[in-house]
This record gives sequence, C-alpha cells and structure tokens, in this order.
Amino acid sequence: MKKTAQASVLMEFNKPLKLQSYPLVDLEPGAAIARVVLAGVCGSDVHLQHGHYPIPLPNILGHESVGVIERIGSQEIRDLSGQIVHEGDQVLIMSSIPCGQCYFCRVLAQRNLCEKRFVYGVSKSAAEPPHLSGGYAEYMYLRPGTGLVKIPPGITPEEAISLGCAGPTAVNGVLYQTKITAGDTVAVQGSGPVGIAAAMIARLSGAKKILLIGGPASRIHFAKKINLADWYLNIFDVNDPEERVKRVLEQTDNGRGADVVLECAGFPVAVQEGWKMVRRDGKYLVLGHYTDKGAIMLNPTIITQKQMKIFGSWAFVEPHYLKYMDLIPLFKRSFPLIEMITFFPLSEANQALQAVEKGEVIKAVIRP
Repeated sequence: MKKTAQASVLMEFNKPLKLQSYPLVDLEPGAAIARVVLAGVCGSDVHLQHGHYPIPLPNILGHESVGVIERIGSQEIRDLSGQIVHEGDQVLIMSSIPCGQCYFCRVLAQRNLCEKRFVYGVSKSAAEPPHLSGGYAEYMYLRPGTGLVKIPPGITPEEAISLGCAGPTAVNGVLYQTKITAGDTVAVQGSGPVGIAAAMIARLSGAKKILLIGGPASRIHFAKKINLADWYLNIFDVNDPEERVKRVLEQTDNGRGADVVLECAGFPVAVQEGWKMVRRDGKYLVLGHYTDKGAIMLNPTIITQKQMKIFGSWAFVEPHYLKYMDLIPLFKRSFPLIEMITFFPLSEANQALQAVEKGEVIKAVIRP
C-alpha cells in the first residue's frame, strides 16, 4: 500500500479545491485504512465549499463513500450487522460517529441528534493527523467506531453509492418519522437525490399516487424516464406558487390535498408552499434543509385549521443505514440506479461540485 495519498482539498471558502498529498499514518486499535472506490458529491458539499456551515480548513470534503478495507489495526472490526470485517472487503462507510455519551445518545436513544458527533468530510481539518478524514481522496482513515456495512453479493459499489446519503436520510424521514402507509397520495417537493430517494421509498411503502414537484427540466425528464412518479410539475414552467398549489390539489382525491407532503428541495419557500398542498389531518415532513438558508413568513393558522402534523428529520444512524442497504435490491428491480450517476476523476472534483450546484447531473460521483 502507498505511504501517501492524494486528496482534493478545500483550502479556502469560495475557492476551488486543490490536490494535496498526505501521509498514511499508523493505525490505532479499532481503526482501519480504506481505499476509496467511490465518493458521492452531496449538495451539502456545495454549501460547505461556500462557507454556509462552519468547518475547519483545510478540509477534505466527502461524507458519502464506498471503500475497500486495505489495512486493519490491532483490534477486530465488525460491521453494523455484526459481521467481521476483513481486509479486502468492500464497505459502505457511514458518514458520522455519534459520541455515545450525551443525553441524545444515551437517554433519548436518538444518536442522529448527537451534538458531539464526528462527521467525515466536515469535522476534522486535513492539517491534523490522521489527515484523511473525507471521501475526496485516494484513501480514508476510518476512526474507531466508524459504522460500516459490508456490500453483499449482487450489489455493486455503484449501486450502493447511487443515492448517496440521500438514501438513508430518506429512510429515516419517510419510513421512521412520517411513516407513509399503503394507499397514500404523496407529494414530493424536490427532484434531486433526496427527492428521488424519498419518492422511491414512498413507492415501496405502498403510496397510491406520487406527485413530483421539482426542476430543472433535465431532472424532471429523468424522473419520467425511470417512471418515478405518477404526475410531474416543473416549477420553472409554472412560476406562480399559488398556481402550483392549485395544480397539485387538482391531482388529489376531491381536491382535498395530499395525505403526505415531503419537502426535499432545501429552499425555505418550499415549506411555505408545501403546507398548502396537505389535506386536513395530513402530514408534512421537512427533510431537505441541512444548512441555514434563512427565515420566511409562515402562517400558523394553516397548522391549526388543517390539524396538520409537521415532522422534522435530521440525518440518520445505524438502523437507517442497514435498512437502506436492505432496500437497494428492491430499488434496483424498479429503477436504473446506475443511470443516475455521472462519474468524475479526483482531479475534477471542482467540476463535480459545479455540476451539482447547477443541477446539471442527478448524482455526481468521484472515482479516485
């Protein structure tokens, strides 16, 4: 194995990433070195590049990774299902490590809400050992306690990374928080990876009708191509929010609104608009907001008049990761997962980020 590894590094906010070289340090007990096979580019990475969330610099971005275990420290490692991890195993690498000691970890058992969790591609400066703490690199140093899922036979690394962190994020929000049931009419706001994953899970959960509201046209075209939903609305074709709400309501039983509306757009105004799409006694999930994009005016009367149930969902933890892996074979039966991906070499990480920011791709993946 090499003694150094290249990485594409964020040195300054709002500046292009630069290729840098870092040493592969000695392993502590419970740690491992993984050769990065694929690293997903998340919309959150674009926000991090622009400084919308405080992270230490320099930073190796990338919290969506599939790797091959190349070296293991002096302590045995098991994946989330309890299987022993060996050198040579292909694994899906969980993006965060909860502290296990705080109120949210120990009392509420909501480890995704841990205030002290370590996040790959976010929490650690590349200037500090072990340096390689993000997926935009040839290798990653996997800290003790890292959640791993061995990729089973029949699933390729490309299929495992195709939805990135949007997959387990949507599992938590759609399955564990909102709990869509058979026969529901579901409106999905947003046609990026989170919206696509949410729509897929809604379909597998038995949704009777899925309404997809998003854009740009290329993403709506792709969603139609893979038969993701039953009805589509390109927000760039219909600029008036009230007209969009009207058209969505027309697609629901007796015009009463969707049983469930899933916000996966990441824009505050989507929440303002989405509340009006929910039927009385319906559910609204805010799933797409992972950086602060500002405040908007909301009318609380809508909540009381509709007796609306509002849910929030933040990230994911071990059960959501395992459930996501269980769902991949079901996804691939109905949807061409690989067709979602546009590949970039490590040297073109900046182009990958730009493509994601402009909505030119469905899922950008770096292949070091």
